[in-house]
Amino acid sequence: MAPLLEIENVSKSFPGVRALDEVTLNLHEGECVALLGENGAGKSTLIKILAGAQTPDGGNLRMRGQNLRLASPGAASKAGIAVIHQELTLVPELTVRDNLFLGRDLSRFGVLRRKEETRLAKEWLEHIGLAVSPEVKCGRLTIAQQQQVEIARALGVQARILILDEPTASLTHEETERLLALLGELKRGGLGLVYISHRLEEIGRIADRIHILRDGKTVIDRPVGTLDRSQLIEHMVGRSLSQEFPNRAEQPNTGNVVLRLENLGRPPAVQRVSFEIRSGEILGMTGLIGAGRSELARLLAGADQPSTGSMILKGIPRRFRSPAQAIRAGIVLLPEDRKGQGLVISHGARTNFALPNLRRFARWGLLSARQETAAFARHGERFGIRLARPDQVVGTLSGGNQQKVVLAKWLERNAEVLLFDEPTRGIDAGARYEIHRHIRSLANDGKAILLISSDLLEVLGMSDRLLVMREGKVVSEFARPGDTTQAEVLAAAMGE
Repeated sequence: MAPLLEIENVSKSFPGVRALDEVTLNLHEGECVALLGENGAGKSTLIKILAGAQTPDGGNLRMRGQNLRLASPGAASKAGIAVIHQELTLVPELTVRDNLFLGRDLSRFGVLRRKEETRLAKEWLEHIGLAVSPEVKCGRLTIAQQQQVEIARALGVQARILILDEPTASLTHEETERLLALLGELKRGGLGLVYISHRLEEIGRIADRIHILRDGKTVIDRPVGTLDRSQLIEHMVGRSLSQEFPNRAEQPNTGNVVLRLENLGRPPAVQRVSFEIRSGEILGMTGLIGAGRSELARLLAGADQPSTGSMILKGIPRRFRSPAQAIRAGIVLLPEDRKGQGLVISHGARTNFALPNLRRFARWGLLSARQETAAFARHGERFGIRLARPDQVVGTLSGGNQQKVVLAKWLERNAEVLLFDEPTRGIDAGARYEIHRHIRSLANDGKAILLISSDLLEVLGMSDRLLVMREGKVVSEFARPGDTTQAEVLAAAMGE
């Protein structure tokens, strides 16, 4: 029996870049193929070709043995291919029903058949186990529920292939479990899945086969279980990583207390939190989504003001009424949403680096382009920022390089306390290792670091101490994260 989808020797080039180089991949009914690779490996280009957003320069596509030409997104949808993007495409102000039928209203003689749409919407939502009203606006749903609406929309047009791009990036542990269970059911029903994720621990649970791209080429196509985590990473990055996380000293060389919190809070999100961070220390913090981690970081960075408790920086009580005050005092936040809050995405890398440092590059009110360029080059070399040119628009950079630009601009300010909120979310394996190495290097240089992450492997592998938050409170502390299991941390986060 012919595969559900055949991708044969597909190539695609852009000016100066060969994005795909004779990639061959098959997908069968009821199978999930995990498509892995670093940012820039060619995954996005292949997805766009399958979605009808781009056309290949060469090669063939076949569906059940029949030649397939995907000249537009409409053609891909008609062929039974649906893509669930990391950035969801629902219209928040429209109802669930209207989003399900957007672009394909059931009408007769120009009159919408609302009853029929509502009946079908209920049927599709029930099929995937989503208990929401078709009349509720999508903007009121959680990210996980919106994602399920997109899946229902795909099933409503009889999609036979579902492509999911980083589907669990913004989901809680429980939501991830429910999504994986749903995908398992869809797989058993004969749907073909292409699953893209940087979370390698999920791959073994949902995928049947692993297909790795590097520099636009297929480097390996193997059944799940034939490669361990370190081998997967080595195939993705094209080099051996002796370990996933930088070495951590048995006894970290920490110094004096730099930052102390005493009953700091802003109820209900953050409630009377107390802890301290020393120079040279990486203090990890984790918890389920909604536990108050990011809200706490905003209090420390001056984005929000606490209503209880105190913050003591280098022995002096401080109360920041703006991020600018916190920055001047030496506390900076590298936010989870680096595109929306950490960078001006439409501007160049050097400009983003310079914006918080203009006074350092100015004399008598005039900017020194020479000083700015020299400083950016120095940090670019330190952090390995890969650019075609210094003024390359940051929106065109990989997630790893964007994060390095954010790091560089704050290190030029000589920040003493760095608050990292999900520093490697959406970043490929090779860039993750580089970011981890830089964070460890900053700690070795005496910086005090708060590392907030929902990635348990990350906080266990990077932290010198680990705090767990639940319902706005610090509920557990692990003094030796290297000797702690994920199950122990998760149990603390869930209150078990």
